[in-house]
Amino acid sequence: MSNLIDKSVFEKKYKCIVIGGSAGSFKPITQLLADIPKDFPIPIILCLHRLKHVRHGFIEALSIRSSKTIVEPQDKETIRPGMVYLAPANYHLCVELGNSISLSTEGLINNSRPAIDLTFQTAAYTFKEKLIGILYSGANKDGALGMKSVKDKGGVTIIQDPEESMMNTMPMSAKNVTEIDFCLEAEKIKNFLLQLYKAYQK
Repeated sequence: MSNLIDKSVFEKKYKCIVIGGSAGSFKPITQLLADIPKDFPIPIILCLHRLKHVRHGFIEALSIRSSKTIVEPQDKETIRPGMVYLAPANYHLCVELGNSISLSTEGLINNSRPAIDLTFQTAAYTFKEKLIGILYSGANKDGALGMKSVKDKGGVTIIQDPEESMMNTMPMSAKNVTEIDFCLEAEKIKNFLLQLYKAYQK
């Protein structure tokens, strides 16, 4: 695990970015979405723990400062470049072969639905080395095994620096189960994506 980023990371063409978070993640993720360009080409899938009975207002809060289009996808919706997809409240979000999203109301995983592990694991199976997994602050272990899947399939793994995280259980749990490529403060995660964007403009 490193705080230094090898420039070769930016030479690859990625097909998707998956981002997970729970308690303490909303603010840095909102800032990230506010600062990445509207024409950022790589689709982003957000799997965030949220109150299952609150179905309105969350996506609006994420969107208020962002120039990106953020949607809660429909079942079987195709993943398109440049879009941001937010896992709906009380639904697991899976990525399917053929570049589409599936939703389910199967049982809780890590006491969560949506479960970050499930989103990351299915995305890793689909996109393999063309995937970037990012895990922010959170108070439980959801996302750790998902990050292991991303790493095992050759993708890039990034955690928010546990020392900065409001709740460090989530990034620390990922660090404990797999090799994490980069441990970065939230501002540096944002800069990572901005640098990736610049590489795509060349």
